[in-house]
Amino acid sequence: MTKTVLISGASVAGPALAYWLRRHGFRPTVVERAPAPREGGYKIDVRGAAMTVCERMGIRASIEAVDTKVRGVTFVTESNKPIASMDADFMYGRGNGDAELWRGDLSRILVQACDNQVEWSYGDSVTALTQTPEGVEAVFERAAPRTFDLVVGADGLHSTTRALAFGPEPDYLRHLGRYISIFTTRHHMDLDRWELFHNGVGGTASIYRTSPREAAKGLLMFGAGELNLGRDVQAQHQALRTAFAGIGWQVPNLLADLATAPDFYFDAVAQIEMPSWSTGRIVLLGDAGYCASPASGQGTSLALVGAYVLAGELARHADHTAAFAAYERIMRPYVTANQQLGVNGAKGMITDTAWQRRLRGLSFRMMKFTPQGARNRIAAKMHEQIQHAAHAIELPNYPVEARV
Repeated sequence: MTKTVLISGASVAGPALAYWLRRHGFRPTVVERAPAPREGGYKIDVRGAAMTVCERMGIRASIEAVDTKVRGVTFVTESNKPIASMDADFMYGRGNGDAELWRGDLSRILVQACDNQVEWSYGDSVTALTQTPEGVEAVFERAAPRTFDLVVGADGLHSTTRALAFGPEPDYLRHLGRYISIFTTRHHMDLDRWELFHNGVGGTASIYRTSPREAAKGLLMFGAGELNLGRDVQAQHQALRTAFAGIGWQVPNLLADLATAPDFYFDAVAQIEMPSWSTGRIVLLGDAGYCASPASGQGTSLALVGAYVLAGELARHADHTAAFAAYERIMRPYVTANQQLGVNGAKGMITDTAWQRRLRGLSFRMMKFTPQGARNRIAAKMHEQIQHAAHAIELPNYPVEARV
């Protein structure tokens, strides 16, 4: 019997899983709170094993066609004087074949890859889940209740599926002492596929633009303990104003854009750590089960690889319990490596003291006097952990049905 699978979330993990489930003969239904597929967002990386998954999906060329092609990064003083510049691949530890694109572009590519063979339900959300001998009864905010053979939570860091099936978020969330905000800004600094960074004490600001035709994005990061702001946007705005008070450069302009930004995003830099990703017929995927945080740069890759492995193991095993166990066994080492990358990355996002700020500025200034050979060795060391984590899984080969 063809199994029905409810997937909550239609960003990256959800559509990727729907694609693979359909190729394995399942009937996926994707429910998404947003009223339509989300455009734009922020730029994300696809690295290592995740790019191999994209190749197997046949979407690598589509991804490369919308690569941001951001060329480099410059760190600047409060007066916008350059301190140091570096190639974007050097800055972010990208290897040959890795890609950077807008989250909205990747989501669109994944949805299109499903070829209208997936049921999509936008503008709705799951409000209750009850496991029965026949499956999982799902209650929705708008649609009538339905019963599915399996339910997958692919609904992000603040997963409703996880809360319904596993318990409160604080039981699993590990705060890394940082907050991040990304939004459209009017202040583009005449950038063309370039990023500017300014380090203040306790906060880092950035403006980047992927072409003269695109709107610029502002990025603000600061250090703080748990603030418990929830979805209160005004409180989030105020937290940013408080954290960046006294920091110069373009920060006052960025703060002035908060109230009018159409795509304001704010969240804690945090991870999800769980002893198990499944309970009965319900399983978690991507950030919902094992968020590595934006500091890892690997959240999208974890989602893509996790979707591939979960669908493949469900196809390989007649029993969902065995499939979930195999999915977790294969994915755990990969998740662990990338979550450690997130912990390390969060530490370097902010200069918490004036001394740290001076030391970082000095190290950047010294780069221009460092011989190329030494710079290459430094780069290799910096990239080693990133690329190790990006490839820290041996992808199984799962036979799939022919596409029709």
